[in-house]
Order: sequence, then C-alpha cells, then structure tokens
Amino acid sequence: METSKIKKSRASSSDEARRYRQQGHDDALRFALAIGLTRDYKNDAKAKKDVIDESGDAHSVKSGQKKWQVFLYGRHRFENDPFFTVMNGVGQLLVECIKSFPESYEEYQKDKATAKNKLRQHMVALKDKLQDKNRVRAFIGKSMFNGSEVNYLTVLHENRFHIFWGKQVVEVMAENLKVTNSQARQVGQFPEQKVVFRFEGTNLAEVEMRNDSPGHFGEIRFNMSKPKAMKLLMDKIPQTQDYNDQVVVHGEAIKHFRGKTSV
Repeated sequence: METSKIKKSRASSSDEARRYRQQGHDDALRFALAIGLTRDYKNDAKAKKDVIDESGDAHSVKSGQKKWQVFLYGRHRFENDPFFTVMNGVGQLLVECIKSFPESYEEYQKDKATAKNKLRQHMVALKDKLQDKNRVRAFIGKSMFNGSEVNYLTVLHENRFHIFWGKQVVEVMAENLKVTNSQARQVGQFPEQKVVFRFEGTNLAEVEMRNDSPGHFGEIRFNMSKPKAMKLLMDKIPQTQDYNDQVVVHGEAIKHFRGKTSV
C-alpha cells in the first residue's frame, strides 16, 4: 500500500506536469497567431510538431525560463522506436541504464546504492559512444527534432519568438558540446550518474535517470538549460532578420521560413 508521502509526491508531480503542458500549449498558440495562423492551427505533439506553419513545416516550440525537458521516455520507447534501436547501440545503452534500477520506486528507496553503482558502467559506456560527433548529431536530431520530421526550433526568449533551422541547431550543438560524465561533488554522492553535454566549461544538457519521484520512476530524462542553449545558438548563429515585432529568424532559417505575411 502506498504511503501518504508517496501519494503526495505523485499528486505534486502530476500537477507540475499538467502546468508544464498547459504553458507549452499557450506558448504554441501565441506563436501560431504571431505568424498569421488561426487558433485551430495544425500540430502533432507526439511527433514534437507543436506548430505546423503555412508551408507545412513543423516547429518545436520551447519556452520556460530555466530548463527544457527535451524528452522523458521509458524503456518501451527505446526498445520500440526504430531510430533508437539502430543508433549504433545508443538505444540499447539507454535501456541498460533503466534496467540498472529495480522495478518499483519502493524497492529503489530501500537500496539506492546498488542501483546507482550498476548505473555507472552504462552511463560511462553511453558517454564513450557519444564521443563520436556523428552519434551526437543523430542523438540530438532524434531527441529534439524526431529525426528530420521537425524543421525548426522556435524559442520564446525575452518576449519574442526566435526561429532556428533544426539542422543548423544539430550541427552547432554537435560541434561545440563536450560530452562527459557527472562527478560526485559531495560526500554520499555517486559519480557517473549522468551523461553531461558541456559548453564553455558549464553543463548545458544532461541525460539522467528520473529517480526523484514515483510517478516517473524508471524513465530517462534529457534536460537542457535554456539560457545556456540560447547563448550557444545566438553566439554561433549571429545572423538575424526580423519577421515582425514578435518573431526573429536566425541563420539558415532565414532561407527557409515563410510565414503567412512578411514584413
């Protein structure tokens, strides 16, 4: 039987996820209206296509102040998604990370050390796989753009939407991020619990086991720092063009993006 503490944790996690999804829907609608679409704009959230523009191109719309949750997937996603299963062993290593942990959150609470020690070897192996920049390209492309199905990363930043061409985002990240493992910083912590993507000496993104709540136990989360990601993209893709007072287009996206009306 669940304890009241675990029940409260599940409820809190569910409420937070609901707010996160609603904010995402609100920001996607705001972007759709900003580029001349109607309130019943086309989208396909399961395929990361938050907004489909007049040209039929898809935008992954991100906002938030601190972090983007790029994905939160369980074992079956990595086992059944053809892209992950053929990604030179990356998908299998993500499954092995999940299998390091017991079946239930309650079991994990009784013996965290065993699970975290098992996890280390698989996180190290995943880090080693991602020393190959082509694998980094494939991993980021799949994670952020569902392969090549999503055309743009569109970010609400400083109250304007910034449109980046997805392939250019993947290239910039693959070329500029250093892939390493997390280290134990305090007594009682375990090293090599995450794969970390670093830029200019700080952590920009992390792949980690979600073990902080029962609601998403046994899942892997890929988080990205919004401020650091935006700094990287704006530093490496300096060319911009205003589409209107709400939308800015960057780099290669200038060649591709066509909204309903132009300035």
